[in-house]
Amino acid sequence: MSFTDLRGLIDTLRREGDLAVIETQVDPYLELAEIHRRVIDEGGPALLFTNVKGSPFPVVTNLFGTVRRVDLAFGPRPEAFMKQVVGAMDRLLPPTPAALWGERSLLWDAMKVGIKEVPAASAPILGAVRKSRPLEGLPALTSWQLDGGPFITLPLVYTEHPEHRKQHNLGMYRMQIFDHSTTGMHWQIHKGGGFHYHEAEKRNEALPVSVFLGGPPALIASAIAPVPEHLPELLLSSLIIGGKLQVVQDPHGSHRIPAHAEFVLSGKVAPHARRPEGPFGDHYGYYSWTHDFPAFDVSHMWHRKDAIYPATIVGKPRQEDYYLGDFLQRLLSPAFPLAMPGVKDLWTYAETGFHALAAAVVRESYSREALGTAFRILGEGQLTLTKYLMITDQPVDLADFPQLMETVLARFRPETDLFVFDKTSHDTLDYTGGKLNHGSKAVMLGVGDAIRELPSSYDEGPIDEIADARVYCRGCLVVSGATYEQEPELATRLLSRLRERGTAWPLVILADDASIADAQTPFLWTVFTRFNPADDIYAATKLNRHHVGYELPLVIDARMKPGYPDELIPRQDIVELVDRRWHSYFNR
Repeated sequence: MSFTDLRGLIDTLRREGDLAVIETQVDPYLELAEIHRRVIDEGGPALLFTNVKGSPFPVVTNLFGTVRRVDLAFGPRPEAFMKQVVGAMDRLLPPTPAALWGERSLLWDAMKVGIKEVPAASAPILGAVRKSRPLEGLPALTSWQLDGGPFITLPLVYTEHPEHRKQHNLGMYRMQIFDHSTTGMHWQIHKGGGFHYHEAEKRNEALPVSVFLGGPPALIASAIAPVPEHLPELLLSSLIIGGKLQVVQDPHGSHRIPAHAEFVLSGKVAPHARRPEGPFGDHYGYYSWTHDFPAFDVSHMWHRKDAIYPATIVGKPRQEDYYLGDFLQRLLSPAFPLAMPGVKDLWTYAETGFHALAAAVVRESYSREALGTAFRILGEGQLTLTKYLMITDQPVDLADFPQLMETVLARFRPETDLFVFDKTSHDTLDYTGGKLNHGSKAVMLGVGDAIRELPSSYDEGPIDEIADARVYCRGCLVVSGATYEQEPELATRLLSRLRERGTAWPLVILADDASIADAQTPFLWTVFTRFNPADDIYAATKLNRHHVGYELPLVIDARMKPGYPDELIPRQDIVELVDRRWHSYFNR
């Protein structure tokens, strides 16, 4: 099943009992977000809030908060089609008549991909337009108490290259609402919309921008997909839909807009102008700080006459981006070997905010080929922001991180297989490097035959200054003791003690709470959002011909450190409010 608009998905979820309609008036300031977080934590239904304080529009959230709903929203056809395309490449090159006939069903499906312009009368998005105070009454949410203000959480930001209009970008960038006609535009480094804006600034021109809210669910998936820079996201949307994407010319703007969107905001981003944006709770699970970003001047807003405002909540994993990210990785993974020869499988981890950790299964047909492939991965699109990259040539399920970790640790040669690169780029939301967009990277290889047996239980006795020790997986031990502020040199002393006793554990994680070892999500979120490789990997080293060779064990200090942003914790009075009102939301 494919959906040409948001309400088709909503109606299907309603029929299947996977949509809760909340008629009680709910405040978009903190209350709605707290309800959403509890429901998604419990694997609960999508939520339709029909009475949102201060707004005439209903709000829908949690549409993609389970694997089942993501599969329902997009269906199996896109993944099957992508696998078919990749599988046909060898057979279609060169494109002989016999090969083309053999792939006729694939070619027929490919002919359905594209954009179709429809007349204004067939475009529900043109149901109403507002030119004065266009953002007034839009039910943008405030998710966390320290947020700089309400912001649009599912904006599909459409831009075109100033010189090459056919080159477009559809991305999802945070948009803080400043007033009734102005928002922020959180264009981070290495984002397509930011590239278009950079080109417009060089010409000293304002960049036209259209922001879509709602429409086919495929638009949301395409906006966050890590596709190559010049791959048109609107065509990816059409591929997911299984038919042409219907658009209509904006009568008051320069862009074509999705005919079945719920809202479209149109305007421009002026060149060389910035204003403070933030702080905001983000998908890393912390507050990002206030920084200067461009501002979007909204000239008018189109909306359907009965528009539904789509929203999501950002915060600690797992949120909706986790489930959407997994779908996109399944969809795009068959194409990785075409874009990056030598890569058999690739995975980024939503539990870490995606950019903090990636892993790949690669080819190792000659010595050190895997290292060259690692460099290729780190040079590809948004993967250049990867902080920690793990590589193996063994056939493992990368989504199962303990399996990957054990595979790498059993083969890892510390003197040749760990590389740390300082003074590199970091994701804008990762503050472990101490400076915005700056930090370090590490590559860890584990290829070939296993060279060591990994311990599976801890029996080496007490460690001075360590209060708790737990096994995460074979070869990886998590320990806790004093905080970083109390004992900043604890990691150095821990390494010395482990070396003195000749520990069998190749990797030891120093954390504030060793209980993160009990499950994959808390382990990945805590460890990889709380360390910078150049600062926080501890090991004995030898320098030989400009190469740093490491010795086991490795200690990673993943404690919270001074200067890190605060963890996201709901405000207590909002928690108590939702406790008191819970039955009124769901038992009317």
